[in-house]
Amino acid sequence: QVRLVESGGGLVQAGDSLTLSCEVAGMPVSGYAMGWFRQTPGKERELVASITWSGNGLFYRDSVKGRFTIDRDIEKNALHLQMNNLKTEDTAVYYCAAAGTRFIPAGNRYDHWGQGTQVTVSS
Repeated sequence: QVRLVESGGGLVQAGDSLTLSCEVAGMPVSGYAMGWFRQTPGKERELVASITWSGNGLFYRDSVKGRFTIDRDIEKNALHLQMNNLKTEDTAVYYCAAAGTRFIPAGNRYDHWGQGTQVTVSS
C-alpha cells in the first residue's frame, strides 16, 4: 500500500524559508515522477513543482521559479520542497503526490496523494 506523509508546514513571515518533506512508503521515489501541489480555499489544486523518476526533468510554476527547489532523498525514500523567500501568496495547503509513470503527467493526474500540510506566510 502506498502512503505519502507530508511534514514541515507552519506559520512563517514573508521572506522566510521553509522545507517541506514527504515520506513515501510502498513505492520508490526513484522509480516514478513526484510532485508538490498546493490549494487554497475556493481554488483548484495547482502544481507547484515536479520531478521525473531520474531527477533530470524538473518543472516549476512560474510564480515559484528561483525560490522553490524540489528534490528527492533516494536513501530515505522521501521528497522535499525547499521554499525560500516565501510570500503571502504562497499560503496554502501543500500536498505531496506520486505519479504512476516515470515522467511528469499532465495536470493533476497523479495516482497517490498525501493528506497535506498547511503553510501560512504572514506579512
